[in-house]
Amino acid sequence: MSLKGARERWVRTGGIELCVAELGDASQPTVLLLHGYPDSKEVWSQVAERLADRYRLHVVLYDVRGHGRSTAPTPLRGGFTLEKLTDDFLAVADAVSPDKPVHLVGHDWGSVQSWEFVTVKRTEGRIASFTSMSGPSLDHFGHWIKKRMSRPTPRRIGQLLGQGAKSWYVYMLHTPVLPELAWRGPLGKLWPKILQRVEKVPGGDYPTASLPQDAAHGAWLYRDNVRTRLRRPRSDAYAHTPVQLITPTGDIFLSERLYDELGGWAPQLTRRSLPAKHWVPRTRPDQLSAWISEFVTANEDSAAGVAGVAALDSVARGPYAERFAGQLVLVTGAASGIGRATAFAFAEAGARIVAVDRDAEGAARTAEMSRLIGSPQAWGETVDVSDEQAMERLAERVATEYGVVDVLVNNAGIGLSGSFLQTSAEDWKKVLDINLWGVIHGCRLFGRQMAERGQGGHIVNTASAAAYLPSKTLPAYSTSKAAVLMLSECLRAELAGQGIGVSAICPGFVNTNITSTARFAGVDAAEEKRRQKKTARLYGLRNYPPEKVADAILRAVVKNQAVVPVTPEARGALFISRFTPRTLRAIARLEPPL
Repeated sequence: MSLKGARERWVRTGGIELCVAELGDASQPTVLLLHGYPDSKEVWSQVAERLADRYRLHVVLYDVRGHGRSTAPTPLRGGFTLEKLTDDFLAVADAVSPDKPVHLVGHDWGSVQSWEFVTVKRTEGRIASFTSMSGPSLDHFGHWIKKRMSRPTPRRIGQLLGQGAKSWYVYMLHTPVLPELAWRGPLGKLWPKILQRVEKVPGGDYPTASLPQDAAHGAWLYRDNVRTRLRRPRSDAYAHTPVQLITPTGDIFLSERLYDELGGWAPQLTRRSLPAKHWVPRTRPDQLSAWISEFVTANEDSAAGVAGVAALDSVARGPYAERFAGQLVLVTGAASGIGRATAFAFAEAGARIVAVDRDAEGAARTAEMSRLIGSPQAWGETVDVSDEQAMERLAERVATEYGVVDVLVNNAGIGLSGSFLQTSAEDWKKVLDINLWGVIHGCRLFGRQMAERGQGGHIVNTASAAAYLPSKTLPAYSTSKAAVLMLSECLRAELAGQGIGVSAICPGFVNTNITSTARFAGVDAAEEKRRQKKTARLYGLRNYPPEKVADAILRAVVKNQAVVPVTPEARGALFISRFTPRTLRAIARLEPPL
């Protein structure tokens, strides 16, 4: 299989012929993508095409010796050392970008060998930046092991045992003959189905037909390097270029703890995390290409390298920056209250923001402030979430102009108080249209886009503690929020297999302007105004800020939490609803002090 539109050439080095593919304009910055085990360069096909077409970069890929269409060393033993792999890299870099340093990107063993490239002196000046994913430096790994064995604590021992269990395949690859037989036999045939089932890698033209041979040859990457470097790790393995670390949080082969001390080895380090498994070049090409392009732009030449990393850090700051920087987040009801605070929290983490509200000026203000806070891009959109056709137009416009949403926050809602018998059919329709149908429209339209993209995502629906806290004065509002809660639970079950998380947020009593605009059924305008003022005053005395709810929302996305009660009273009510529901039924009969 060849990459679509790629130009191929052969680079000879040390008796080996390397198959090199190029895409894009050769006058643009060069990004060199290096594959891992047991892959060939085609693992990068989707990322490469996006970098070349969407971001206008010069993209270079090559098959590591013994893989794909590159020739294998003879004999295999001793032919895959890191020193020889470094020779290959330099030969390719000199051929495709003789006058300028390249931006290096590695996955799995492509990252392992790239760590060698960025820490040895003979490559200084040839690498402008390095993006690493799912492949640690063997030297750093060796020091990580020695530190935990020389100074053992229960936590460090647990980390060693945990990574040891994840590294089971490394032991297998060191056994003679058996890996080769397995890959050339049943494992090679079953591997595509294993990737689809375990890693959720889409089917199609990957892996390539050379997989059995690639895997058999690639076993020598481990045999020639792992034991030697882990026993005697280099003490001078410091990165001489800016490094971007992208950590898939669901990687079944590597523990996140491996990178705890990486800042000491890579002084110019930018961290990113991605809720995905190991094979992110196939499952998350959009996010990877965006982060790679951003990092390349920030470090385009050596003079701007440090400043570029500093610029990235200044934009994407806060505790959630490594998770949300560059992602597209859409928030409804974003003109005020919880919606606005949530948009600002994601903006501070470096996300791109689409602020949606029926208040056009409020949505525009939220977008403007989001840009000032740290969002690289933010837009205000005027939409009534209860209008199905308007929401369909919004979904189409967002996908066309901004991209597929990574995180959707269905937050728009209104308040309605009054007994059931005093609540008119029109009142019921209005509160359900916004509080429930607005959420349904958002989940259906944007959730479908996430599912069709096939690269995961997250949906957050703002419910309420009223969803499980009955009250004789909130039948319509509580019904709408209980429906949102159950919808979220059902969606979570349906979309889990597609890597899309769903969270229901139940804030409780939060000081926002919803109390000033809430409707009170069965009373005249003057009495409604009085009750609005008194409710707003009571919530003001409680004074629980919407910013805390926003922080709970970001935390829910990171941890993929199902139901999140926020305030102490919301948590307490959820506990009581599960263990002593009669208590809540008794409280529901009380008349509120209005």
